[in-house]
Amino acid sequence: MNQKIPLAWLQMTRDKTRLAVALAGIGFADILMFTQLGFRDALYYSNVQFHSSLQGDIVLINRQSNAILSMKSFSQRRLYKALDLPTVQSVHPIYLDYTIWKNPDTGRTRTILIYGINPEVNIFNLPGVQENLDKLNLPDTVLFDRSSRQEYGPIAANFDKGQNITAEVRRRKIKVVGLFTLGTSFGADGNLITSDVNFLRIFTNRQRGLVDIGVIKVKPGANVNAVAQDLRNYLPQDINVLTKQEFIDFERHYWASSTAIGFIFSLGTIMGFIVGTVIVYQILYTEVSDHLSEYATLKAIGYTQKYLLIVILQEALLLACLGYLPGWFFTMLMYQKAKEATLLPIFMSFERAITVLILTMIMCFISGAIAVRKLRSADPADIF
Repeated sequence: MNQKIPLAWLQMTRDKTRLAVALAGIGFADILMFTQLGFRDALYYSNVQFHSSLQGDIVLINRQSNAILSMKSFSQRRLYKALDLPTVQSVHPIYLDYTIWKNPDTGRTRTILIYGINPEVNIFNLPGVQENLDKLNLPDTVLFDRSSRQEYGPIAANFDKGQNITAEVRRRKIKVVGLFTLGTSFGADGNLITSDVNFLRIFTNRQRGLVDIGVIKVKPGANVNAVAQDLRNYLPQDINVLTKQEFIDFERHYWASSTAIGFIFSLGTIMGFIVGTVIVYQILYTEVSDHLSEYATLKAIGYTQKYLLIVILQEALLLACLGYLPGWFFTMLMYQKAKEATLLPIFMSFERAITVLILTMIMCFISGAIAVRKLRSADPADIF
C-alpha cells in the first residue's frame, strides 16, 4: 500500500492550481460543516447551562412545561410533599420568569430572565453566587450575569469599577449588588438572580407558593433513579419528576425536536457535505479524464481496475487530510469571532473535530468512487 501512495501524490500535485482549488473547496465544505455543528452544539450547550449548574439530584416541573422558555407553575406543596420520603434530604423551590430590563445608560429595553431563590441556600454552582447570596436579603437587590449581552449596558464593567448600579426592571427600581457568570443562550440574552421575596416584589402578578422548578437533594448513599421513581409513584400525576440528567436531556430534546433551529443546523451540515462531495468529484473526475491514456496504459500492462481504484481513493484521502487542515484553522478563527459577537459558548470540541474529519474522508471517498467509474471506459484499443 505504501508503494502506491507516491503515484497518487504525483498525480495530485502535478497541477498545483488544480490542487489549490481542490483544497480550497474541501476547506470551504469543512468550514460549512464546522459552522453548522458548532452553532448547533452551542445552542444545546447554552440552553442547559442553568440545568447543569443546579446543585441537586432530582428536579420537579409542571407536566405542561416544555422548556425554560415556557415553564408552567405548580404548587410548592407538591415539592415539600417529597420530604415525606426518607431518602429525600432537602427541597428548594425556584421562581423564574422573563421581564423587561431598561438600560440605565440609553433607556432602551430588552427582555431578561430572572431567577428567584431562597438566599439562605445556594443551589447554583456558578461563579459569583455563593459570596453574594447574603446581599439578596436586602430589598430590591439582584445579581447580574456578567456574561449578558452589551445591550443591557456596561453593568459588569461599571460594577467592577466600584460604581453603584441601579436599573429599572418591570418598572421597578433595583440595585445590582453582585455579579455572577452563567452565560447567554438562544432563550435568554441576559440573566438576573434575586431572592424569592424580591422576585415576588418585581412580579406582583405572581402568587407566592406557585413555583416553576423544584430541586431535590437526596440523602448520601441513596439511589437517585430509585428515589425519582418513588417520587413518580408518590406525587400527583401533574408533576414531572426528572433526574438532573433527564432534566438536561428534556431541555435539549425540546430545542432539537420542537423547534426549527436544530433541523436547520443539521440541514446545513448535510448541505456542506454535499457541496464538498460535488467539488471533490469534479476535481477527481477531471484528474481521471486528463490522464485517461496513462490509466489505459496501466490497464494494458496488467494493472487491474481495483489497483486504479486504490490510487484514486488514495488521492481522495490525501485531499481530505490536506483540505481539512485549512478548514480547521479558519474555523477556529471564526469560532473566536462568533463567540465575541454573540457571547454564546462556541468552541471546538475534540468530538466535533473528529466527526468533521471522518465526514471529510467519507465525502472524498464517495467522490473518488464515483469518479473512478470513468476508468471502466479506459480501453487501450480505443484510446491508442
